[in-house]
Amino acid sequence: MFHKSVLLKESINALAIKPGGIYVDATFGGGGHAKAILNELKKGKLFAFDQDEDALKNRIDDDRLILIHNNFRYLRNFLKLYKTVPVDGILADLGISSYQIDHPERGFSTRFEGELDMRMNRDKKISAKDVVNGYSEEKLIRIFREYGDLRNAGKIARLIVTARKLNPVNTTTELKEALMPAAERGKENKFFAQVFQSLRIEVNQELEALKEFLIQATDVLKQGGRLVVISYHSLEDKLVKDYFRSGNFNGTVEKDFYGNPIVPFSVINRKPIVPDEKETGINSRARSARLRIAEKI
Repeated sequence: MFHKSVLLKESINALAIKPGGIYVDATFGGGGHAKAILNELKKGKLFAFDQDEDALKNRIDDDRLILIHNNFRYLRNFLKLYKTVPVDGILADLGISSYQIDHPERGFSTRFEGELDMRMNRDKKISAKDVVNGYSEEKLIRIFREYGDLRNAGKIARLIVTARKLNPVNTTTELKEALMPAAERGKENKFFAQVFQSLRIEVNQELEALKEFLIQATDVLKQGGRLVVISYHSLEDKLVKDYFRSGNFNGTVEKDFYGNPIVPFSVINRKPIVPDEKETGINSRARSARLRIAEKI
């Protein structure tokens, strides 16, 4: 079971779907958003991407859907391959799925014993186990500081290096046991969530992939086309917000000779749309979701 689609109604409304349009679901997952898009289409087409092979089991039997087993960072190449540029709208839900979290062998969950894997695409060579056992102390510090906002990143890295000298750290439980001295009492769950997030982002190169996706989405969208992104942590949300506002990732708006801003998008919602209490009550994992909408100028 993949996760219940977050902000489903809001994201479909945000796309402003034309019945004959061409759309992209950049993160197919369980197919919830894709089904909702297809319900709005008549003669249109939907191209869906997912790098996780398990997501392909959720394939929808519909001639209007083309499901591509690859990372959305290759969006432009595949759309050009299918001779379908430009498109009318693109949706990306950046959240990790409940399916991935709830299967211990994937290594994403802090709650279950499992091998330290965390690869979204299991064809990738580097897993969380390789990062934990192979990265230098300096590199580990950078990961935990930048991707997890962990102020005691140095202590975390030292504990890992000390533990792996005795035995390789191969499972989620072994990692948690090694790092327990760094966890603040009463806030252990939050601490390990930040540690696991850091490793997951590094293993899957998530922020680099997101940057590439946003740049390519700008290229392949029609004028007036919508880009809709649901993010789940501040690192993702800042990249999306800055790019929507300025067309770059430092948030600085460049201007032409006459002082007019040079930006690719018009931002539709200045403040992100968040789930209501009813949705978070049904699906607690939706709590951190932030939906942003931009229209290509």
